[in-house]
Amino acid sequence: MSSAGPVFERIALIGIGLIGSSVARVVKRDGLANHIAVSARSQESLDTAMRLGIADSITLNAAEAVRDADMVMVCTPMGTYTDVVAAIADDLKPGCILTDVGSVKGSAVRDLSVGLPENVHLIPAHPVAGTEHSGPEAGFAELFDGRWCIVTPPEGADADALEKVRAFWERAGSDVEIMAPDHHDQVMAMTSHLPHLIAYTIVGTASDLEKSLVNEVIKFSAGGFRDFTRIAASDPTMWRDVFMNNKEAVLEVLQRFTEDLTALQRNIRWDEGDKLFELFSRTRAIRRGVIDAKQEKLYD
Repeated sequence: MSSAGPVFERIALIGIGLIGSSVARVVKRDGLANHIAVSARSQESLDTAMRLGIADSITLNAAEAVRDADMVMVCTPMGTYTDVVAAIADDLKPGCILTDVGSVKGSAVRDLSVGLPENVHLIPAHPVAGTEHSGPEAGFAELFDGRWCIVTPPEGADADALEKVRAFWERAGSDVEIMAPDHHDQVMAMTSHLPHLIAYTIVGTASDLEKSLVNEVIKFSAGGFRDFTRIAASDPTMWRDVFMNNKEAVLEVLQRFTEDLTALQRNIRWDEGDKLFELFSRTRAIRRGVIDAKQEKLYD
């Protein structure tokens, strides 16, 4: 597909938080669509989108937003997907592409398919990028630059629709990978979901300490704990939905992590310094691989 001109004539964004507003910004910056219709739950968010110049039309009514849209992108928490589809299904035009930005794709395919007309093409996607901030003012057009976007079409997905979604994310600055939904969820359980779960747990453990100790932990936070607090500041609604929707894969990697943690406890208890050194050397090499892959600047 040519890099000149818009990928879509009209797109609709359902939700205008960090990801949605970043998508809108890059669409405006690079001319990826001629019209952006935005729907959100609050008038305040819609007014902010208009003030920022990242929406051409706004409405609290999602069905109104999607009318005549060539692509509809769901940018709301995954727990809302079935309600969103129920609200917009009758107003999606034939040939429209329905996509999303959620972090779990097996459940996205399941929930976005419920009641979806046969003449609408479902092509879920996951831009692997984010910050701990939320809301329409938190977005920025460069969020996706050099980051992965994993596109997870269901079996039998329309090839032309898939190519348009790929082209959209490539022109937004992302490196695009096509992946089966279930495989995506297994990969993300290790690379994203488990780290967030650990971060929430560590910060939660710190918050349960005696008040004087908590104050000192905060005051003297070094880089490691400070990074954990950054991750643990992420949107609680989004991450609740991630763990509820990727339960099996998360529990599997959590069990492996628990077993490794038990082994680490034994190494420390029995002064097995050689085993600790071996582990730390191996994990240091992984970190270098992450840096070489240029994946160290943001997380999702």
